[in-house]
Amino acid sequence: MDQQKLVDDGVPWCACHVIRAENHWHSKVCVRGTEFALIRDLLKAFIIAEFQKAAEEVKQLKAKPADAEMLEIYSLYKQATVGDVNTARPGMLDFTGKAKWDAWEAKKGMSKDDAVKAYIAKVEELKGKYGI
Repeated sequence: MDQQKLVDDGVPWCACHVIRAENHWHSKVCVRGTEFALIRDLLKAFIIAEFQKAAEEVKQLKAKPADAEMLEIYSLYKQATVGDVNTARPGMLDFTGKAKWDAWEAKKGMSKDDAVKAYIAKVEELKGKYGI
């Protein structure tokens, strides 16, 4: 491939981002804002796909995880999808609702990205423990 500089919106960039060699696609990261942003966006899309896959796989475990493990999964899922708790704590007779709310509240301040990664890791752990 010719190494001539190409222009994208008036800004030169290198022509080596993606190179096809022997019927295989190879990518080369060029340290520049646009290219880095593209790689970041692709990585984020991959992580989101892994999160969605984990959300489906956790429903297919061969055995039901312990209550504490279920609360951990619930709280990480809520933190990843919603963020910090945004509802009032359930009433005193709603024991399940309170336990779920308390578990989610314990994740307060955790970023959505960190919650996604922790959720995926926890599901992988449960898959190893309970099978799928």
